[in-house]
Amino acid sequence: MHEAPPTPSPTSPAAPAEPLSHGLKQRHLTMLGLGGVIGAGLFVGSGAGIAVAGPAIVVSYLIAGALAMLVMRMLGEMSAAMPASGSFSVHAERALGRWAGFSVGWLYWFLLVVVLAVEATAAAQIAHGWVPGVEPWAWVLLFMVVFTVANLTAVKNFGEFEFWFASLKVGAIVVFLVLGGLAVFGLLPDTDPVGMTNLTGQGGFLPNGWSGVVSGVLTVVFAFGGLEVVTIAAAETDDPARAVGRAVRSAVVRILFFYVGSMLVIVTVLPWTAQQAGLSPYVKVLDAIGVPSAGQIMNIVVFVALLSALNANLYGSSRMIFSLAERGEAPRGLLRVSGGAEKGSGAEGSSGQPGGVPRRAVLASVAFGFVSVLLNLLWPDTVFLYMLNSVGAVLLFVWALIAASQLRLRARLEQEAPDALVLRMWWFPYLTWVTLAGLLGVLLVMLTDDAARPQVLWSAGATALVLLVAVGREWRERRARRDPSALTDR
Repeated sequence: MHEAPPTPSPTSPAAPAEPLSHGLKQRHLTMLGLGGVIGAGLFVGSGAGIAVAGPAIVVSYLIAGALAMLVMRMLGEMSAAMPASGSFSVHAERALGRWAGFSVGWLYWFLLVVVLAVEATAAAQIAHGWVPGVEPWAWVLLFMVVFTVANLTAVKNFGEFEFWFASLKVGAIVVFLVLGGLAVFGLLPDTDPVGMTNLTGQGGFLPNGWSGVVSGVLTVVFAFGGLEVVTIAAAETDDPARAVGRAVRSAVVRILFFYVGSMLVIVTVLPWTAQQAGLSPYVKVLDAIGVPSAGQIMNIVVFVALLSALNANLYGSSRMIFSLAERGEAPRGLLRVSGGAEKGSGAEGSSGQPGGVPRRAVLASVAFGFVSVLLNLLWPDTVFLYMLNSVGAVLLFVWALIAASQLRLRARLEQEAPDALVLRMWWFPYLTWVTLAGLLGVLLVMLTDDAARPQVLWSAGATALVLLVAVGREWRERRARRDPSALTDR
């Protein structure tokens, strides 16, 4: 079993040596950055945002996207300077203390394994519609087994799955933008130029006022979750600092373009009143411009998006819990990796199989994922709903800790290792404070919204519980240092 390395100095730009392989290529990381955040939340969930904000959903996406872009820039800065498989959990520990690394790591792991159940169940429902003879639970089992096997083998298998999944999603968005743009200008057969009619009619650009824009932000901000996995995956490339820098630079602006561009096409081609929550606005636009079988085409894209998110969440959760174990914040048995690889070698074991895969960490994440799926299938409106609410606002807490960590680490790095800052946050520290204020504003607005309030309260409760455990562990260890006989073996 591998020994966990000591916690590095909070000002050290170097990551601790890790026994993970370096099987991911730059193309894997780039496409993971581009496609990792393009999911069902965009293809289907955006309809709910349009229903509350009207054409001004474009502004909602600009605000939410700007917050996500700023957080990713901060995370990219820290990850390029100090790459580690635990990413922002490691950064929080270095900047704020062990309590912060423990808390954000476990909260993010819990978020991923709970959301994994939603994705697996939704993908199973689509597959059941295509093959009614196979029950949804059987499809869930199949998906979980396939992606478990993929994540238990070489990390390059995860990279290849995500590369092609992301390529299909990005390709679908590009085709949609091209077709929608041609329809706006009346360049498709049997279409007339749309002009600005749908942007200014049906109540104007702001039919529900700025309150509608704010409600739209609450609806769409969580669709940007998933970008964080890029910085986790960077630790398994040959040149983590260079790889994460390139991936973050290429991803954030293009993703914002995909999201905002799509919404602009949708609300320009069709009146916003034609959209309904729960129905894909992409299907409605494609139907309107005469694309045959638009519904089935989009079902395939959404299906791929869900499987892609499932795969990425399984990968991200396994690496996060592995990093926690590496720092002594999770059971040490999770440190064993495949292939007998030496620390940092990424070598192949005697069996000839690629080494450096944290199989026990993968299985631990899958096990809880199976529990989540079972709860979702048996009690979707009670037990699982409470679990889902308990992670509903966790992403915002994670982003806030990323910003707080960057505030502390940037100043230290500028003094001690300025050469490590190959990717810098814009207008530091002003934009970091603006981001923190924006995240706090979103949380406060959620508290005033009847639908969103339970998520904030349950997530706050889950966060408080994890913080209590973290503080209790630190108190126990301090007491043990003063009186070694008070500490029992962990």
